[in-house]
Amino acid sequence: MKKSSLLIAMVLCAGSILAQGKVDMWENFAKTKFEPKYYEKLGEYLFYPTFPADIKALEGKEITIQGFYVPFAPEDGTYIIISKYPMSQCFFCGGGGPESIAEVNFAKDSRKFQVDDLITIKGKLKLNAENMDHVNFILTDAVLVSK
Repeated sequence: MKKSSLLIAMVLCAGSILAQGKVDMWENFAKTKFEPKYYEKLGEYLFYPTFPADIKALEGKEITIQGFYVPFAPEDGTYIIISKYPMSQCFFCGGGGPESIAEVNFAKDSRKFQVDDLITIKGKLKLNAENMDHVNFILTDAVLVSK
């Protein structure tokens, strides 16, 4: 009886540990604090991030994130934007904040996406606190995991 109870407890603990292994990067990004600072180039206030230590520890490491394709990109098309939310709720069009979007720079040419395609991307995390031409969370050398 003791052996079967121990076995059941081990299985339950293992399941709990495995469930915790999947990290929601959007939840991590949401820990970032933003403060308004004056941006000379535009002559207005913009929100600048202060990244917490656990996010700073991920910089340069490979992460996986799932998000919705948002059709916002520069004219040269070198990157795409993904959002935690569909387009109607994204940072640019709805109520999401800057922690709800990420810039994706693919290692190779990416497939073309449709608005609100839910895609999973893997890439190296780069944090951006100063260059206002780019978003705060950037994935470099990215690859499409699933569409």
